[in-house]
Amino acid sequence: MIQFHKFKAAAVQTSPVFLNVDKTIEKAISFIKEASSNGAKLIAFPEVFVAGYPYWNWIMTPVQGSKWYEELYKNSVALSDESMKPIFQAAKNFNMHVVIGINERGDSYGEIYNTNLIIDNHGTLIGKHRKLVPTWAEKLTWSSGDGSSLKVYKTEIGPIGTLACGENTNTLARFTLLSQGELIHIANYISLPVAPPDYNMAEAIKIRAAAHSFEGKLFTIVSCSTISKEIMDVLKPDVPNIEELLTRKSSAFSGIIGPNGAVVGEPLIDDEGIVYADIDLEKCIQPKQMHDILGHYNRFDIFDLRVNTAPTRKITFIDNQEEFNKK
Repeated sequence: MIQFHKFKAAAVQTSPVFLNVDKTIEKAISFIKEASSNGAKLIAFPEVFVAGYPYWNWIMTPVQGSKWYEELYKNSVALSDESMKPIFQAAKNFNMHVVIGINERGDSYGEIYNTNLIIDNHGTLIGKHRKLVPTWAEKLTWSSGDGSSLKVYKTEIGPIGTLACGENTNTLARFTLLSQGELIHIANYISLPVAPPDYNMAEAIKIRAAAHSFEGKLFTIVSCSTISKEIMDVLKPDVPNIEELLTRKSSAFSGIIGPNGAVVGEPLIDDEGIVYADIDLEKCIQPKQMHDILGHYNRFDIFDLRVNTAPTRKITFIDNQEEFNKK
């Protein structure tokens, strides 16, 4: 008989140690340890938690922000870096599934990816997702991912998929994950007070998560970062009115949404901490009797979604002249 797991999930709402990989990893491990002591088997961390978000893109000119891009690049990480090993070990030590955002260093010195890592409870990196399209001002910093990372990963607690921040509004990306049997969705965000004055960021995050959970009949774990005084102090010499620009209520939401689209337990809005909720994946079955957009409630004779999951190839080396001349 098919097994639907029950477990406790944790969503972290906090700030990184800005542009400091080692100390941010230490901070993440302290949250993993705390969540484990409270019985959690899955923990979600914010977007690009290691080690910070490029806020300068929103509050400086591109020329002013150039030196900060350099700092971010120097504090981006490759998966093979020695600095990453402690978090893999922590996942194993505390029997914890971990989804965490990083600034992933590419092969080119002008290449950084907004990447979510999926680490299982054995400390194994089972997958990564690179944000498909950087949002608005983020295009000054991050390169685009490709379809090869639009995957759902089987784990001991259930099938996990993830998208970063604004791409949780991408209906086709979300459907691609749902079509692979996703039952646990990790949506991570950053606090963004520079949104238009009438835009409630916390409410917008909740709406996106509720939409995905309700449409797909699954659980969405939302983790959002906060903006610390340290972050503002670091950037203040370049932007004297930074408190005015980066301080606003209702800019961060972390919580857990059930398959009916409702928040499970109490979310965190703006405050730092960990949100917990008990997950019962069996609760994903009953709602699908009404709307199963992956099955009986769709018309695949009418709709046909094709997804290119081939990794992007930047260059192809051919050492055979005949092969090279082929069109």
